[in-house]
Amino acid sequence: MVTPDHLCPWGIKGKDLLKRHGYEVEDHHLSTMDEDKAFKEKHNVDETPQIWIEDEHIGGIDELREHLGLGPDPKEGETYQPVIAIFAVTLGMALTTTWASLGALEPVRIIELFIAFTMCALGIQKLRDIQSYENGFVQYDLLAQRYVPYAAVYAYIETVGGILMIAGLLTWVIAPIILIATTIGAVSIIKAVYIEKRDLKCACVGGGSDVPLGFISLSENLGMMAMAIWMMIKAAT
Repeated sequence: MVTPDHLCPWGIKGKDLLKRHGYEVEDHHLSTMDEDKAFKEKHNVDETPQIWIEDEHIGGIDELREHLGLGPDPKEGETYQPVIAIFAVTLGMALTTTWASLGALEPVRIIELFIAFTMCALGIQKLRDIQSYENGFVQYDLLAQRYVPYAAVYAYIETVGGILMIAGLLTWVIAPIILIATTIGAVSIIKAVYIEKRDLKCACVGGGSDVPLGFISLSENLGMMAMAIWMMIKAAT
């Protein structure tokens, strides 16, 4: 499909795959919905693009990848990719910030900044679509199930907490709040996943994600709990 309002991403990816495997591509655009409908009826298919190689009908993008000996194109299903991406970037930020400010890779400071940066990044994911995030969070958080507005409050606690922890500001205000919120979160995850055995998606990276609720989500909460306790110990000494 190539119209003034739409350019099919799978068509572009299909052409790219063919060209990278040495094929010359003859591209036929469907420029209206009527053309698209007629094409599907003529060839008895339910999606576009459709690929032919030397008059042999291969099929859609998934069939093309299989024909070329490639794995399936990941479009849906459970994945930890969003969490891995956030953790990798925030760890890199923690390493470079520590080096820039201290001239050395101080492990304690790296861990402090890694958790604080991660809290900010996860908070952004929640706040970018607060309604969608709430829909996922209330399915397992014990406090949010009793008082739904708490779901939004948690997103702000995490974000503001991360911001303040970067500079060690208002520790005796924000650290206890984070400790309480993340403890409730950890207990909620343990109850939902390990006791009730429910198959849920984690709202940690915002709504609509395919990240499964489980060990990674619990680890995030435990990490923030440890950070809150550490910040209070550090402030008291």
